[in-house]
Amino acid sequence: MIARLKGIVEFKDQETCVVDVAGVGYELSCSLETLDEAALGETAVFEVYTHVREDQISLFGFRSRAEKEFFLSLLSVNGIGPKMAIKILSAGSLASIARAIEAGDAKALSQLPKVGKKTAEQLVVSLKGKMGVYIEFAGLGAVSGKSRQAGASMPLASQNPIESEITSALTHLGFRSQEIEHVLTKLGDQTRERGEAPTLEEGVRFALQFLAR
Repeated sequence: MIARLKGIVEFKDQETCVVDVAGVGYELSCSLETLDEAALGETAVFEVYTHVREDQISLFGFRSRAEKEFFLSLLSVNGIGPKMAIKILSAGSLASIARAIEAGDAKALSQLPKVGKKTAEQLVVSLKGKMGVYIEFAGLGAVSGKSRQAGASMPLASQNPIESEITSALTHLGFRSQEIEHVLTKLGDQTRERGEAPTLEEGVRFALQFLAR
């Protein structure tokens, strides 16, 4: 099971990209936003979902753990498979889709690619009440990806996915790199004490509270 890949982006089109990892090319199906942020010829890190069928193994790549978690939430809905989930992610920001689900707006959701009235209603029934994190941090760039400059490459593996998301959010808010490094060090200390990594929501909240002191 492949969970993450780091490699050179060799090719991309409107639906897929090929990542060279130690001489092996992996084809990933991705959302449009992930593809926009994957710079050709540069090293990128992708969170990966491996879909296995009897006759095929397919890989789906994501710019962040948040996008992958949203994708997995979509897969939990009856009638939505990996290909449809990627189409949905390409239709709008995570925050806008999450807001429609939280509002119970089945009419708006039915306008998403491949999503009819019945599937839209299933989205609301299955996921309403679970989308708060995507809405809460969208304005910070932690989920929506708005904090990254156009054409920027994906986060390198020098940071884990949570740290990369926190860094993006704090950079967007205008915090200096030294401040961000300091708060990540403190968060790492806290993680070691707890014995487990924080969720995206916990990490961003801790960072903002720490820097507000």
